[in-house]
This record gives sequence, C-alpha cells and structure tokens, in this order.
Amino acid sequence: MFKVVIPARYASTRLPAKMLAPIGGRPLVQLVWQRACASGAQRVIVATDDERIAAAAAGFGAECLMTAPEHASGTDRVAEVARRLGFAAEEIVVNVQGDEPLIDPRLIANLAEALARDRGADVATAAAPFRSLAEFLDPNCVKAVRGATGEALYFSRAPIPWPRDATQDGRPARFDGAWRHVGVYAYRVAALLRFASLEPTPLERSERLEQLRALEHGMRIHILALAEAPPPGIDTPEDLERVRMVLGGA
Repeated sequence: MFKVVIPARYASTRLPAKMLAPIGGRPLVQLVWQRACASGAQRVIVATDDERIAAAAAGFGAECLMTAPEHASGTDRVAEVARRLGFAAEEIVVNVQGDEPLIDPRLIANLAEALARDRGADVATAAAPFRSLAEFLDPNCVKAVRGATGEALYFSRAPIPWPRDATQDGRPARFDGAWRHVGVYAYRVAALLRFASLEPTPLERSERLEQLRALEHGMRIHILALAEAPPPGIDTPEDLERVRMVLGGA
C-alpha cells in the first residue's frame, strides 16, 4: 500500500493561481486528485499553503492539509505532511505534482510498486527514451543515466551519455540509449524526511536538480523505465489551453 501527497501552492510565476484554473468545469487540482485516487492509493492528500485551494479541495471531497508557506519545493511540503501525520518510516509516499492533470494513474501505482520491490532503494522515479535530438540537446529536458539494475547513476541538463563517436560540429548527432527524466517520485518516508533535512549540495546548486542532493548523500534512486514519456504538465497559459483542448474546454 502507498499514499499520495499532492503539493499545491497558490503562487506561480508563469501562471498565477493555476491550481484553481478551471478545466472542463473543475479546478486543475481536482483533476490531479482524481487521477491519484484512481491509482489505488490508500490515501490521497492535497498539501497547500492557501485557504482558497483548501476550500476548493473541501468542495470536491479531498483530504487537505495546510502547510507552511515558506517551503522551497514540493518535496519539502510532502515531507511536512509525512512528519505531521506520523507516517511510518517504511511507508511509501508518492509526490504527484498538482499541475499534472494528465498523469496516468498506472504510473503512480507502478512507481510505488517499483520502490516496494527494490528493498535497497530509498527513492523511485521514472525515465523514458528521448523522442528527438532536439529534446536531447534541450537543457530543460533532464537526462537520467541508469545502471544495469535500474539504479540512478546521475542526472544532468547536459546531453549525457555523450556519444563520442557520433558528433557533428562539437554536438551530439545521435541520442539512442539516452533517457529523459520524468519528474514524479516515490519515497520511503525515512528517506523523504532525511532528504528534506539536508542542505542543498554543490551538484544540486550547479545543475538546479534537487535529486542530485540525494545522490551526493549516498541515497539510492531506482529509475523505472517507461516506454514513452507521459504528457507534460501545466506551467504556462499555453499549456493550460493545450490541456483544455484534450480534456474538453474550460
């Protein structure tokens, strides 16, 4: 069994109040909550810093917890929920971002199951093959390097692994064998609380990737291999309109 926590803050630089943006007559956060509930999770909790989101969550029947407004990341917000609600150290909690209304419930369940199976792992995340060279070269598309048994070796914004014998004008000319990181995480609670207690590390600050903090401190991350990347989340007004087209308007 596993739990899901959906961090849902009100402020957003590129799309203010996006958690309450209507999609098909429902607020964005409700769509994410419904997907999480369909995953088979034992408990699904919306973690927010704003009374307006809490009121909306109450309106559609979600369990909601008010959390501190100063959290630097969704991971910190999830950790507060686990700590305050007394989740057991070996329990598994999946962090499902509140701006992912198209997330497949099976991905949530499969990620929790992958972590449960890999008893040596502290965290599980996912990756999918790159679809194009342009994606591989894009620093906003994070690369994941995984070992033979699925463990994460490194994450980077740089194009890795570097195809030494297939470059053109100093740039990679191929991307086969490269994995794109999919930013959804399952944690053992003990690892989640430890991670949240650690200061940002040099590699994390350099790449602006918080999962490197876990690797730098010797935590083991299992990477679940997907056949293809899930649909992207909502960061901009354009993303919102794209999802409305998929799900049926405002």
